[in-house]
Amino acid sequence: MENMIVVPGLGGSGRDHWQSHWLRDRAGAVRVEQRNWDQPDRDEWVAELHGTVQRAEGPVVLVAHSLGCHTVAHWAQRHVAQVRAALLVAPPDIDYSASRGAPIAGFGPTPADPLPFPTVLAASSTDQWAEIGWSRLLAKQWGARFVDLGAVGHVNPAAGFGPWPRGEELLRDLLAQTAD
Repeated sequence: MENMIVVPGLGGSGRDHWQSHWLRDRAGAVRVEQRNWDQPDRDEWVAELHGTVQRAEGPVVLVAHSLGCHTVAHWAQRHVAQVRAALLVAPPDIDYSASRGAPIAGFGPTPADPLPFPTVLAASSTDQWAEIGWSRLLAKQWGARFVDLGAVGHVNPAAGFGPWPRGEELLRDLLAQTAD
């Protein structure tokens, strides 16, 4: 898939993360790089996403995990670009996560406007960074189709996710729905 842009979250989606597997498996896929993966700055992260999108030729598909989902939402409030679709996986509840020590308070408040491109938001009922009801409400606010992944944690390597065939299926389905 050309023009797939992977938008990692806090920590940068290490080597065993499903996003890293997807990058290795797809020619033309690129990853948004950040100066500091552990002390995120919203304006810097949004600017890096914008630069990555600007360098792409033609429409892009955004694939974000965790804090990367909020990066996409903040970016979409400020910029217009050819985004074919977005798969957003396990966005954290900013206020809840910040109260538990995650250094992400600067990403609040969470944008509440619909995203201007077709979106799927997939979340887990056992994610330690967001309750499923909050995730379902966020999907509604963002105008995204909501997918309940079940009791699968934060959808990262700690929860047993390396390669992620179900995620690939969600992305394929989303792209099939947005085909010209």
